[in-house]
Amino acid sequence: MKSISLAAVTVGYGDGPPVLREVSMTAPPGQLTALTGPSGAGKTTALRTMAGLLRPTTGEVLMAGQSRRAAPDAGRVAFIPQGNGLATVLTVEENLLVALAAANVEPAARSAAATALDRLGLRDQRDQLLEELSGGQQQRAAVARGLVLAADVVLADEVTSELDEPNRERVLSLLRSEAERGAAVVLATHDPAASEVCDAEVRLRDGRVEQLR
Repeated sequence: MKSISLAAVTVGYGDGPPVLREVSMTAPPGQLTALTGPSGAGKTTALRTMAGLLRPTTGEVLMAGQSRRAAPDAGRVAFIPQGNGLATVLTVEENLLVALAAANVEPAARSAAATALDRLGLRDQRDQLLEELSGGQQQRAAVARGLVLAADVVLADEVTSELDEPNRERVLSLLRSEAERGAAVVLATHDPAASEVCDAEVRLRDGRVEQLR
């Protein structure tokens, strides 16, 4: 599997000031890495940059040591956003099938989607429209969509924030399983209990790396 790295990355939005300033960090394969820091520290921006949704002003995003700009197909990345990013007019299962089709994982896609929903306790909701679900169920559906891709890198943004304790533990256990499968998993979180179960921690403050564990 493959690592994901930011190498001296500076990035911002439009003409505004940089949100990340020369940030360097690496999430190795087989490891669960917590990305922590106060609100506005740059956690979501770091994940979006790793996912290829933002282009650095300076520096590079690397996968297994290769520039993602030069080799955008070097590996599969799954990004699970805080706001879930799912289509409310589709059913839960359809949201997963669309993600699989976009990633050209069509054979056995329905079976893979069913397995992912079972892992998140959403078997009975698979045919419901997303807009009919609670906030916590929608968040779990977003996690299922990220996990169904069996990606090299899994980037999860505050994915436990809407969840009760049993489902929070379920999601953290599944992220751990992804790391054990060999994926590089990065979890941006405000939750100290979530960061404590991670193998490593990168703490951001004011767009810079403040501390590594």
